[in-house]
Amino acid sequence: MKVQAEMWNLIRDLKVNGIYLLTAAVMLVGAPEALAQTSPQAERWGPRIVYEPTNNVEVISDLVYAQHEQGRTLKLDLYLPRDRSTETIPGIIAIRGGGWHQGDKEGFAPIASRLAEDGFAVASIEYRTSQEAPFPAAVHDVKAAVRWMRANAKQYGIDDTALGAIGGSAGAHLAILLATSSGIPELEGADPSLEISSQIQAAVGMATPSALTDFTERPVVQKFLAVSPAQDPKSWILASPISHVDQTDPPLLLLHSDSDDIVPYQQSVKLAQRYEGAGIFSEVVKIPRAPHAFWHFPTWFDEVMARTITFFDAELRSPRRSATEPEIPSDF
Repeated sequence: MKVQAEMWNLIRDLKVNGIYLLTAAVMLVGAPEALAQTSPQAERWGPRIVYEPTNNVEVISDLVYAQHEQGRTLKLDLYLPRDRSTETIPGIIAIRGGGWHQGDKEGFAPIASRLAEDGFAVASIEYRTSQEAPFPAAVHDVKAAVRWMRANAKQYGIDDTALGAIGGSAGAHLAILLATSSGIPELEGADPSLEISSQIQAAVGMATPSALTDFTERPVVQKFLAVSPAQDPKSWILASPISHVDQTDPPLLLLHSDSDDIVPYQQSVKLAQRYEGAGIFSEVVKIPRAPHAFWHFPTWFDEVMARTITFFDAELRSPRRSATEPEIPSDF
């Protein structure tokens, strides 16, 4: 990864019509099997990133952030920079993917740890899957995680006015829905601490399904919503982050592979267009010839994290970005 990071420093960003292109580092570092479309995933993309603990990060595991009926307890792992000053630091909720029906809080450990190394407090959370409880249960859970971080900000040295979220795939859906749905009663849940805001100030979505109404034939989405569009079209709209965009929403960074065969790249484009119409900042980063879950692989991990950290630095640290036009092309 060190060699790869050095190679990334030599790669020049290309910007075409306002969209950043992440040049495939595999072309430079020599891994032709990564582009072989007929090979199994392991041969095409190589092994996934493995979490390696570091002395620079303190991890407080299994903190309870919500409790539900039948004794269901939801936990998070909190990643903190070990060398913290007396000043407060921004907080980030990290939300793993898994089609809303599988996964655990450890799945985003590499991302959470890297962000903590750069001075963020990161809560990598578990949430109820569609096998446990259908929509909007998972949405209620991620909002409860934001409230937990805000309620416990003083204890952990977190700036409760500078909270963000990052997610991949189904986790990106939840992270971006956090960004666009603040204050919608049906999505806030019955959290005892509802008086605490669940609003966040920035979000990063990787392979974001922004309009679930475009996935009506997908069994995994049907299971998440537990109703068909014919039975309850309003729930499909309510569950779609793009449906709630307005001028009060926070800035977004959207990273997406242009060859994603699970969540099409146009899902991020459509969301950015909606943001443009509302006059809100968003940035789309197109990643050529990458797998759906590119953030799990060394080829893309370092550059993805570099862009994520740059974005969160701009949005969550002082001085924050002033209002600006969205960085998306006008000809979309």
